[in-house]
Amino acid sequence: MRWVIDPPNGDVERLPLLPPGLLSERQREVYDALTEGPRGERPPAFRLTDGAGRLQGPFNAMLYSPAVGMPLQELGAALRFRTAFTRREREIAILVVAAHWRSDFEWYAHEGIARRAGLTDGELAALRAGRAPLLADARERIVHEAARQLAAEHDLSDAVHAEAVATLGRTALVELVTLVGYYAALALQLRAFRVGVPDGEPAPEWGDDGGHPG
Repeated sequence: MRWVIDPPNGDVERLPLLPPGLLSERQREVYDALTEGPRGERPPAFRLTDGAGRLQGPFNAMLYSPAVGMPLQELGAALRFRTAFTRREREIAILVVAAHWRSDFEWYAHEGIARRAGLTDGELAALRAGRAPLLADARERIVHEAARQLAAEHDLSDAVHAEAVATLGRTALVELVTLVGYYAALALQLRAFRVGVPDGEPAPEWGDDGGHPG
């Protein structure tokens, strides 16, 4: 695992991966919701579990507190699968958050999903570098700019808010603000618990200018 800011205790993951055979009944409900729901599509775009069936990334943390983990994964599923955003729009916003936080696992997982959604190498490179990709679609441009402002400035300017309402509508804007907050929360968990990419997977190249800018 690779870190832009060296963690205080090295890069050892702080939450041991929980084997599926040792889960409590409530933990098993969360596990099944994650692995048998829409995230468990086959073939997956990223490795949701390891060779022993243990959940990876932010999903392992959800098992430690099923009371929080179940509604958290339900919110994530709603944001990924039940909004009016196109797959490209959604992944643009998520990758903006992942790049802002320099979250290795979040980028690793959603780069694969974004490629399936049609994002190009050039668009992905721009997003990873924190730049605006060349987007021909007006909705995609405002999704990117609104997500960028929310991630970097924790607010929306009057101009971007007005354009987002005019272009996306208020319902979609509520969903976008929530999506950015959700993936920022996952990025914080991943950082706090020292979760990197799965073994054998390359970490994203962030450059050499320090940690996340927020």
